[in-house]
Amino acid sequence: MIHYKSKAEIEMMRKSGKIVAGTIRRCHEAIVPGKTTTRILDELAGRLIAEAGAVPSFLNYRGYTANTCISVNDVVIHGMPNDVPIEDGDIVDIDIGACLDGWHADSAVTYAVGTVSANAQRLLNITRECLYQGIAQAKIGNRIGDIASAVQRYAEKNGYGVVRDLVGHGIGRKLHEEPVNVPNFGKAGKGEVLKEGMTICIEPMINEGTFKIVTLPDGWTMKTADGKLSAHFEHTIAITKDGPDILTVE
Repeated sequence: MIHYKSKAEIEMMRKSGKIVAGTIRRCHEAIVPGKTTTRILDELAGRLIAEAGAVPSFLNYRGYTANTCISVNDVVIHGMPNDVPIEDGDIVDIDIGACLDGWHADSAVTYAVGTVSANAQRLLNITRECLYQGIAQAKIGNRIGDIASAVQRYAEKNGYGVVRDLVGHGIGRKLHEEPVNVPNFGKAGKGEVLKEGMTICIEPMINEGTFKIVTLPDGWTMKTADGKLSAHFEHTIAITKDGPDILTVE
């Protein structure tokens, strides 16, 4: 069952969203090419979230053992922290959730580290725009399929693969709640009707090549099947009478 949030509840989620946005920014600022590892960023994020009085939404979720998901280059999502230095030319997806006073928010940004290839920068630009194309459809009376279709059309007309195996989701008292699926592909006019008070995560995962992905033996890390780059952007959105309200900004 979908929980339609009151204005007061949306404001509680916004507080969590500010923590998420600030933590992502500070993790990005902490990257020193050739020195910083994703484990260092994960530990930093854990400290920042705790200092803000919140808890990491991902830690211990379904057995996940880290504070964040940090995915580099061809890792699509759920990259587990490791000790491999991030290098100049990498693209790094910093995906963070935080829960403050029982309310979750979730966001992701893929950053260019140092000087990246023109192809990598184009992928980042298109994926970021896919997110905002989707957000523009997050209006009362529209349907989930309107969001999905907008993301898919923009990605595919630019020559990219849209991941099918992973989707966005509802969010609130739980990290994942109804509507469970907010896909990045589909037909306009289909799916759940968007109503005032719904809160969802829209999160395009766009691949440079094939949309197909593979899961590594750790059971979490997912990579592109062809080894090409992937980018991921995400915001937590409230559906309001004034249009989509992005909750994960500082």
